[in-house]
Amino acid sequence: MNWILVAAAVSGAIAVAAGAFGAHGASGAAAEWLKTGAHYQLLHAVAAIAILRLDAKGPASLFLAGGAIFAGTLYLMALGLPKWLGAITPIGGAMLIAGWLWLAWIGTRR
Repeated sequence: MNWILVAAAVSGAIAVAAGAFGAHGASGAAAEWLKTGAHYQLLHAVAAIAILRLDAKGPASLFLAGGAIFAGTLYLMALGLPKWLGAITPIGGAMLIAGWLWLAWIGTRR
């Protein structure tokens, strides 16, 4: 079993559900948080799947973990949990950036 593929597929499904809820079931800041989280999570789920062909499991893992932290904190705030969770969101963003930089480094090695 390819756990990165499975995790990316589940991540994509969660992103679509969150985006749909943001578009149709939420309003105000909550809708924006859901849409932003869904956008980043879905983009990085697809990127994780795409780079599996390059055997870039490290960057793919960072995309999935960073996407979960980034989007997850936004989703939780949208669902009414405390806004201090927003202080954790940039950790996920930093992981996403690190994944892209790691992928660039891999590119220089091939």
